[in-house]
Amino acid sequence: MKHPERIGKYEIRKKLGDGATSSVYLGYDEFSAREVAIKVIFQDVLRDKEHGLQYRRLLLNEASLAGKLQHPHIVQIYDAVIDDEESYIVMEYVTGGTLEPFCKPDALLPIERVVEIIFKCTRALAYAHHAGITHRDIKPANILLTRKTDPADGTASDHLPGSGVGGDIKISDFGAALIQGSDQTQTQVSGVGSPAYMSPEQLGDKPLTQQTDIYSLGVVMYQLLTGRLPFLASSNFGMIYQICNTEPPAPSTIRVDIPPELEAVIKRAMQKDLASRYQSWEAFSHDLAQSFRNTQLSAQAAEFPDSEKFETLRTLPFFAEFSDVELWEVVRFSRWRELTPRTIIMQDGEQGDFFAFLLEGEMAVEKNNNTLDTLQPGECFGEMAIIQRGAHTRSANIVALTTARIVAIPALALQHSSDACRMHFYQGFLDVIAQRLNNANRQLVSI
Repeated sequence: MKHPERIGKYEIRKKLGDGATSSVYLGYDEFSAREVAIKVIFQDVLRDKEHGLQYRRLLLNEASLAGKLQHPHIVQIYDAVIDDEESYIVMEYVTGGTLEPFCKPDALLPIERVVEIIFKCTRALAYAHHAGITHRDIKPANILLTRKTDPADGTASDHLPGSGVGGDIKISDFGAALIQGSDQTQTQVSGVGSPAYMSPEQLGDKPLTQQTDIYSLGVVMYQLLTGRLPFLASSNFGMIYQICNTEPPAPSTIRVDIPPELEAVIKRAMQKDLASRYQSWEAFSHDLAQSFRNTQLSAQAAEFPDSEKFETLRTLPFFAEFSDVELWEVVRFSRWRELTPRTIIMQDGEQGDFFAFLLEGEMAVEKNNNTLDTLQPGECFGEMAIIQRGAHTRSANIVALTTARIVAIPALALQHSSDACRMHFYQGFLDVIAQRLNNANRQLVSI
């Protein structure tokens, strides 16, 4: 069947797929010059005597979020139309498919990749929670993959190095969400969500908080690591009984290379007792990052997973005012390095095209074989060559005195960053300069 040429103001390029209640099309927004995904709801579904009212409520629920959730790991909803003639939702087009293919024993992702994905989900769902939103339908089908872009040539790649799966992640389908401040009785309905991923309290029609999404994400993590659901049954009734009354097999009994620390995270996320389950997304993401460090899951010491980068930057005072969205932006364009002693990372007189932060170790500022200053973890260096007008040369050497770990920010990346991100960097530079002037004044007074 031929697809429509237009839906509303959007040019239709092709059909992406059909579901039980809707068709999804690839469209083009000429005004914003971007491709979009358009979910068109079948009008017969909305007129259905038995379930039509529920479907309409879920559709209105999702449409109400247009423009409200702006996070790098959440699919954005741009527009929505709901009337008697046509009903559709316009959203960000994500090209890489869902996580469902990687929930099979013969297609499992590397453990470190799973940790990275789940960590990003915790941060995105924490953002949604702070906006008063509980998703209620977290499952692999609602976690989408973007295609990774090769910075060398700008082309899309279908694979991440070493993982066999492309790109970043984005959480989708907030149609079943509970929204704080809305009429909750209109959305707290039976049959919303996927039973295999539901928490015991959700199955029991009890009041829900962020802890129900924490449980569901724990199930997704279990499945991505082991290739099977924690509870298996031949019927929904049997599944519900197990979720509410039995304990799942330990993940390490299914995949022996799962570290104990990581297994403990899954177990706590899936606790039936709310008091024993993670109380917040922040606690969940912290334990994930910590388990990753403790078990040294990275193949090489010089490689830094995104979750560790985010957590590390969040601890630096310089980034205290950066939002999660801006911090993820920094994670994406920053360069992370480990240096051996006596490595010269910046040289007097050379062109300055980046600045950096010292994360671990000790470095010296040297000029004409004299040490001018010693840098300690957390300090910023090399930024003057970036912010001075017309001056892009270094005025001293920066040398590693010990094994050191740094994060470098390319000047070009800073120029092309978002306005909010760039503003926070320049505010941070002012604070750094003010502190240096204050220290210099103290030294002059003591002479």
